[in-house]
Amino acid sequence: NNGCICCTVRGDLIKGLRNILQKSAQDGKTLDGVIIETTGLADPAPVAQTFFADDFVQARMVLDGIITVVDAKHALQHLHEEKPEGVENEAVEQVAFADRILLNKVDLVSPEVLEEVESELRQINRLAPIVRTERSQVDLDQILGIRGFSLDRVLEAEPDFLREEQEHQHDHTVSSVGIESAGECDLEKLNIWVATLLRERGVDIFRMKGILAVKGCSSRFVFQGIHMIFGGQPQGEWKDGEQRLNKLVFIGRNLDRAELESGFKATLAGT
Repeated sequence: NNGCICCTVRGDLIKGLRNILQKSAQDGKTLDGVIIETTGLADPAPVAQTFFADDFVQARMVLDGIITVVDAKHALQHLHEEKPEGVENEAVEQVAFADRILLNKVDLVSPEVLEEVESELRQINRLAPIVRTERSQVDLDQILGIRGFSLDRVLEAEPDFLREEQEHQHDHTVSSVGIESAGECDLEKLNIWVATLLRERGVDIFRMKGILAVKGCSSRFVFQGIHMIFGGQPQGEWKDGEQRLNKLVFIGRNLDRAELESGFKATLAGT
């Protein structure tokens, strides 16, 4: 279902965990673990609370740890961002609740900036180990089976952690826009549109990703971007007779759906 795990779909998460446990028991298979990936806009506290809110889940599952991936190049602007009164800074919450921090994209910043970022992270969370990574390459032993989550530590910092009726408010200026459109992109038009979009709106675009059909290319073009950084590569051939369908997702502040849709559709060949 649509919605943030930390808000509207927590009941669905509990149901999903119950189904996984019951199915593994029916199949006679041992469940090694469950990895839950939230969005970059999720408050981790209500997600973690899920494992203590349902007796069936709590009796059969242990919360191993909360892993927070930090973008070394863009972290400071989000950690220092001033939110409206009553609205949480999710970036700060994610660092504060982390049992392990992956400081990613360390190759994109200077040693001085890296030290500044780590110092800021340490001010928020002095206990979680920080692992420096490039392209999120990390030994699985660093993130699985770490036994890092401590309820006592969380309750010390957040005495109301187990209280279900906590107030929880997101920044409503931040939203997501999904675009799906058939056709093939003209490469030159696409490059101009992306360059213009990132130059003019890059600060407000927290994340963009998708799959594109480019005219003259037999492979899907898979891309992702964060603020003004954009990258992509061909990945997987289109099958014979398969519809060339473009799918894009944007997450950011004050996004204009109509503007993004019209801008992208103008890149399609023949328009």
